[in-house]
Amino acid sequence: MSESILMPLASALASAFWLGILTSISPCPLTTNIAAISYVGRRVGRPASVLQAGLLYTAGRTLAYLLLGVLLVGSLLSAPSLSQMLQKHMNMALGPVLIVVGLILLEVIRLPAGKGGGLSAALQNKADSLGIGGAGLLGMVFALSFCPTSAALFFGSLLPLAVQQQSSLLIPGIYGLATGLPVLLFALLLAFGTNKVAQAFNRITAFERWARRITGLLFLVVGGYYCAVYFL
Repeated sequence: MSESILMPLASALASAFWLGILTSISPCPLTTNIAAISYVGRRVGRPASVLQAGLLYTAGRTLAYLLLGVLLVGSLLSAPSLSQMLQKHMNMALGPVLIVVGLILLEVIRLPAGKGGGLSAALQNKADSLGIGGAGLLGMVFALSFCPTSAALFFGSLLPLAVQQQSSLLIPGIYGLATGLPVLLFALLLAFGTNKVAQAFNRITAFERWARRITGLLFLVVGGYYCAVYFL
């Protein structure tokens, strides 16, 4: 590991948290999050039940990313030869990957748009049968329904970070938790004042544009630095 440029754990956790927030407020995931909470809480008259749905939805997203992290990162690190190769060459690959993800965030590279996060009839029926508990199911399903931007952030940024830190639990868990925090905000708004949802949505959308651009520029800078160190 002496040849690698390793990010301190605190910085890695902060990066995972920020990637999770950015994922959640990206247009496609944000729309699906609001749709899910609105659907689960649409017939609930008690604010506490709506908040419970928000917490369960967040828990479902966190669990999904946690399991995905254990499966992917754990598999990559479990094979000794593969683990040694990743530890030796991860930073060499990280530079180009960060540059590509940065260009995607800046919309220089445009990926095909996803189909969105509408609730299918089968999923609606399943969520209905589980009541408020269906929020956890929706959280897991929507976490694994990757849009282009969320896929770039997870597979292109979060996964390499987790492999670099050899963290199959903590970093994916922090990321998953962060993807659910905006959901809790909307659950609060739904519980105590639905008229404020549209206003909050507009503000978060405006914030997302600037946050995505700044993050994209940072990815280009960091990716260029890694490329300069390892290739020049």
